[in-house]
Amino acid sequence: MAQHSHPLPLGISRLLILLLASTVHLCSAAITVYHQIPLGQESASAAATATGSADASAYTGLAAYNPVTLQAPAPPGPSGLPTNFPMQLSKTVANGASIAQSGAFFGFSVEMSVANQVLGKNSLTLQVPFLNLMSNLVSRGGHVQVRVGGNTQETATLVANTTDGKILEKDKSAVSNPTDTPPLEFTPDLLYMMGNISALVNIRWHLGVPFNDTNNLRLQIVEQGEAILGDHLIGMQAGNEPDLYGKHGHRNPNYAPSDYFGEFGVMVNAINNDTSIPVKNLLIGPSVSSNWTPEQVWATGFIDVYTAALAFLSVEHYPSDNCAVAFPNAGLGQPQNPQDLFPVYLSHTSATGGIAPYIASTQLAQQKGKPFLMFETNTASCGGFPGLSDSFGAALWGLDWAMYMASVNFTGALFHVGGQSVAYNPFTPPPTNQSTFHEWTIGPIYYSSLVMAEAIGPSNTTQVIDMQANNGNALSPGYAIWENGQLARVLLINFASDPSGASDLSVDLSFDDSSAMPGSVTVKYLQASSVAQKGNLTWAGQTFGGNFGSDGRPQGTESAQTVNCGPNAGGTSVCTIKVPAPAAALVFLNSAATPDTAGGPTSTFPTTAITKSHNTIDMLPSAALATNNGHSGSDGILGKLGSTSPGSVPKSGAETRMVRVGGVVVTAVGLLAGWAVLAVF
Repeated sequence: MAQHSHPLPLGISRLLILLLASTVHLCSAAITVYHQIPLGQESASAAATATGSADASAYTGLAAYNPVTLQAPAPPGPSGLPTNFPMQLSKTVANGASIAQSGAFFGFSVEMSVANQVLGKNSLTLQVPFLNLMSNLVSRGGHVQVRVGGNTQETATLVANTTDGKILEKDKSAVSNPTDTPPLEFTPDLLYMMGNISALVNIRWHLGVPFNDTNNLRLQIVEQGEAILGDHLIGMQAGNEPDLYGKHGHRNPNYAPSDYFGEFGVMVNAINNDTSIPVKNLLIGPSVSSNWTPEQVWATGFIDVYTAALAFLSVEHYPSDNCAVAFPNAGLGQPQNPQDLFPVYLSHTSATGGIAPYIASTQLAQQKGKPFLMFETNTASCGGFPGLSDSFGAALWGLDWAMYMASVNFTGALFHVGGQSVAYNPFTPPPTNQSTFHEWTIGPIYYSSLVMAEAIGPSNTTQVIDMQANNGNALSPGYAIWENGQLARVLLINFASDPSGASDLSVDLSFDDSSAMPGSVTVKYLQASSVAQKGNLTWAGQTFGGNFGSDGRPQGTESAQTVNCGPNAGGTSVCTIKVPAPAAALVFLNSAATPDTAGGPTSTFPTTAITKSHNTIDMLPSAALATNNGHSGSDGILGKLGSTSPGSVPKSGAETRMVRVGGVVVTAVGLLAGWAVLAVF
């Protein structure tokens, strides 16, 4: 299809132009549904063989598929991990529990330079697996928050068109800073693509304002972001890791918190004076990482002075880095051995120690009435560690890391998604076209997000506390979860890896109010054979396979165990929960506390369609509809009509969804396995 110079005004997208062009002489036209074409740009010659059988020491392919596998730490033994312990729970919310948390707590940060690989090619061609992955989370937690930004947002420029017609171009000849960040040019169609995604799946977006030159601010992303995304746009980051600007050569070496305070004020004033920016209070800051403490920024008066402009306070933190390996000529220190680091991640101390520097700031944020985000995180910066970041151990780490943040009153955490050269991706599209339709690689961090979404649920009333289980043993953390003021769920984690079964946990749950004891509970498990296992992890018996193994839909039949409760040997009523080594167990204390579909049924989108005349989608232009500017009906669904083929009528296993894009209503047709979407193909 032809590329157009820019979207029409008043929020009418390029999709509308194409639809109108195809309906000059027709009241209804058909769009062919094509087989999905992966959108990565790099060669898969090496990656295609990286399934675990390759010689890891000789591997020179893409880091996302590195077959290296670490050795699991030795079992801790009885002295290192007492395996049978009690946990007494309070029926009502315990003192010290968190503020009410959202099921969208665990979100994602997509590096802007790979948005056209992860989200879609353009507003007409969305990545179906991404829709499926997000839909899985929406059905559990209600919605998902996704940031598009990172280092590459700082030098990004919004243009009407790129030279090759793509929505995003990198200038690799002008890379900057030690991590080789390329300047970007992007078109408004990137924003329309995000809007079309939100019309199908309930995603709310964060963007970043370029901050490399505050003497010549480029606010077009704010102007058009608000116009196109409407209330699906919830935040605009101003400055990504400003504490590293001096070190990376983006400001003078002595750049200080007071300098950032002043530049942030320049942006606030510019936004306040821009009549094309109606919403003035979406800014996010300070997003410091390692060189400054948050307190140094708070000391400038940042929160009080800019409170009217701030939607979120934010920090960014990775517990370690692999920069010396990723950028060996940048003078970034000595390489670290992931095998040596593996036990560090397999411990609750990673969460408590890593998050401790921010607890005072979460308390301050509550006092100031501001949500506090971990705006970018993952196992290790500069792409993570192959063998560690892509192991089952990382899934347990990510779950504990996020749950602990929730327990100390962060209000969200966004786990970073990079390109083909990183090991920590929650999900990775294939680098080139593949012969099958299950083509994405789903990483361990995505499994963490599924468990977290179910643990918190969509009610927005959930409160969490770290139980300091097993006398604070670092290998066996546990969390109690209340919903609407009542005990609802318990999360138990076993970081040990022991195939003998000797390190399996038996946790005796009891209640301060004996009347609260249920007759039975339901347990779902996050499992693998070892903390070192890569791929084919399971959550409640379902998996997303291994490398190149997923279309974003869980494979297999969901399973959960029923555990009967009753008197133990001492006569105390308990529910004894087994937690294998390794595993995480989510315990649902009553049927009402099982939120796997509480956010709504999971809508999935198939990638099995090929070019056949009957795989078409009917569209219905409607001149009577005004542009939506990002506002839509329930989750973007406005109604139902149409069929899966010309001349047919709706039937079992197939239905259509009507989605407004600009001033046109288009239909997304449900196939037997899920959904095919007009904006996808």
